[in-house]
Amino acid sequence: MALQVGAKAPGFELKSTSDEILRLEDNVPCIIYFYPKDFTPGCTEEACSFRDGFSELRNLDIDVYGISRDSISSHKKFRDEHKLPFHLLSDPKGEVCKSYDALMPIVKIPKRITYLIGENMRIKAVYADLFGAKKHLESMIRELKTE
Repeated sequence: MALQVGAKAPGFELKSTSDEILRLEDNVPCIIYFYPKDFTPGCTEEACSFRDGFSELRNLDIDVYGISRDSISSHKKFRDEHKLPFHLLSDPKGEVCKSYDALMPIVKIPKRITYLIGENMRIKAVYADLFGAKKHLESMIRELKTE
């Protein structure tokens, strides 16, 4: 079960493909999406849908960050290969994934969950669907346009 709309988003600091530490509190409002693994078909489809919708999100003043347990090295290759215009964040121990209820028990792989986080660090929208990769972007854009 994902965190609920209205809940305070857990703060975090994670290494980014920019080679800097990204602090959530300094980058809101934003969309963060958790995904299982770089270079897998569903995760590639999801990342590319956020890439293809990135200009629309930027027009709505929203940044996007993808989070998985993959290394920064893997993230950089994935980002470069698919020409992603946003940064990916590495959560190697899965601690941030767990704090967002985005970690599958036992196998410890991130779930596919997307959160819209407002300026006040409150969760404004949640979309969770392991198989509907493209629907994550559509759901977030719909939510942003109804604000």
